[in-house]
Amino acid sequence: MKNTLARGLTNLLPMVLSIWLFWSLFISLDGLGKLLLNIVGVESVFVGAGFCLVASLVFIAGLLFSVSPIAWVYGWIESQLMKFPLFKSVYGSIRDIASLMNRDGQPKTQKTVLVKQANGGFVVGFIMSESVPQPLADALPEGDWVPVLFQLSYQVAGVTSLVKRQDLIIVDWSFEDAMRFNLTAGITNSNVAKN
Repeated sequence: MKNTLARGLTNLLPMVLSIWLFWSLFISLDGLGKLLLNIVGVESVFVGAGFCLVASLVFIAGLLFSVSPIAWVYGWIESQLMKFPLFKSVYGSIRDIASLMNRDGQPKTQKTVLVKQANGGFVVGFIMSESVPQPLADALPEGDWVPVLFQLSYQVAGVTSLVKRQDLIIVDWSFEDAMRFNLTAGITNSNVAKN
C-alpha cells in the first residue's frame, strides 16, 4: 500500500505541479490581456483572448526590437534607468537571467566542469563566462581565472567562485542536464531517465 501511494505520488506530483504552474501562468496572462482589452473598451470574445493579446504584444515587441531606431531608443531609456542603483541591481539581474534563456543563436558559453575539493571530492559547476570583469582580474593573482557557478540543490540560488582554468575538469555534459542533476542533488540522472 505504502509503495503504491509513493509510486502514484512520484509519478503524478511533477505532472500536476507542472500543469498547475503553466495553467496559473496562462490565467495570469489572460487576466492581464483582459484588463488591457477592458481599458480600450473591447469585450473579451472567447476564453484565452487576453492570453492571445499578450502573446501577440510580446511577438510584436520582438519584431520592433529588431528595428534599429526602436532598439536604440530602448537602449537609451535603459541606460538612463540604469543610473539608479537599486533599479540597476534588480533589472540587471533579471535581464541576465532572461538572456540565459535566449542567446539569439550565439553559442552557449556555459560549460559543465568538475572542481576538486580539499577532501578529494569533486563539485559540479558551470563556467558562466570565459573571462572575469577587469576589476576582479586586476585584484586576482596571476592566472587564467573564470567564474564558476556552483548551483545549490532545490534552490534557484548558487555560489559563484573564481577558479583557475587549469584546476577545472571539463565534462562533456549539457548545461541543462547538469543543472537538473545539481538542482535535484543528484537524484535526477538523465541517462537513467532516457532508458
